[in-house]
Amino acid sequence: MDRIIGIDYGRKRVGVAVSDPLGIFASALDTVPSAKIMDYLKKYCENENVVRFVVGYPVNMDGAPSEAAQYVDAFLKHLSKVFPDIPVSLEDERFTSVLAHRAMIDGGMKAKDRMNKESVDRISAAIILQSYMDRVSGSAPVFHDMSAVPDSMSVKVTKKQRRR
Repeated sequence: MDRIIGIDYGRKRVGVAVSDPLGIFASALDTVPSAKIMDYLKKYCENENVVRFVVGYPVNMDGAPSEAAQYVDAFLKHLSKVFPDIPVSLEDERFTSVLAHRAMIDGGMKAKDRMNKESVDRISAAIILQSYMDRVSGSAPVFHDMSAVPDSMSVKVTKKQRRR
């Protein structure tokens, strides 16, 4: 069955996520040392039919590539050489670490476990992949004004308001 791989590339570690066979849900898969990511992907592709890679691309708030983009660019070049028949899509990775931390908190993960950067990388890869799948399916919310993005601090409900 077809799979899409989500990648959150970092100089030390790479978070990897995978889609379900229908391409609806993304799941965190693994965290791999950057030096071993190609071997990991080769082995994964031997066992699964990977139809696309979605790589998180680091950009600044103005949309310009960030300093980290040079490392992702080198990774992308290598990825396309090793897997020339698998298309690669880029997905904006702004806020994925913040969203990953929020997901861990909402999921009840203990503070000690949330400090594990490998967990953040895996979950960030899943967020990147899910964002891509939502966008291409047309189900992603579109925020033109980033101040409109909801967060846990945007609504404060007092006890008095809850009783209403």
